[in-house]
Amino acid sequence: METSFIITFIGDDRPGLVEELSAVISDHQGNWLESRLSQLAGKFAGLIRVSLPSDRGALLEDALKQLSERGLSVRVHTLTEADTSASNERAIRLSIMGPDRPGIVREIASALARQAINVIDMHSDVSSAPMSAEQLFTANVEAEIPASSDLDALTDTLEQIANDMSVDVNMDLL
Repeated sequence: METSFIITFIGDDRPGLVEELSAVISDHQGNWLESRLSQLAGKFAGLIRVSLPSDRGALLEDALKQLSERGLSVRVHTLTEADTSASNERAIRLSIMGPDRPGIVREIASALARQAINVIDMHSDVSSAPMSAEQLFTANVEAEIPASSDLDALTDTLEQIANDMSVDVNMDLL
């Protein structure tokens, strides 16, 4: 019987880090199913979903925790059947861009939370605008919307935030 696990980790970015993780997973008969890995501010962090024989989970967790000697903080979470069941909710993508200022993420996240909209993926960045060198905030958000959500009300709320914060917010149904 196979069991699925989510492995979370963070450590100083360095060559060979992914190889170390993949070797431990492979050595314990694990199958690397999917991942989200990223370097940010000199750190390397990620989420990895693996499957392996049920009786190998504790051994895998012990082996991964030994990587802390090399500066890597690792946690292993066992997934249940409910964790892996597919969602039947609709999906949206938000694109946000404008002058950087505190509170943009909070305002968008609050608007989504009020309608029980679940953020499933978010990438954001602050960079210099090409012509003015002004700090420019950009974000891409994917979220799941309950079938009962009022898209018109969400659109109105996002437009109000866009006006108040001087940012562009675009929403697309996926």
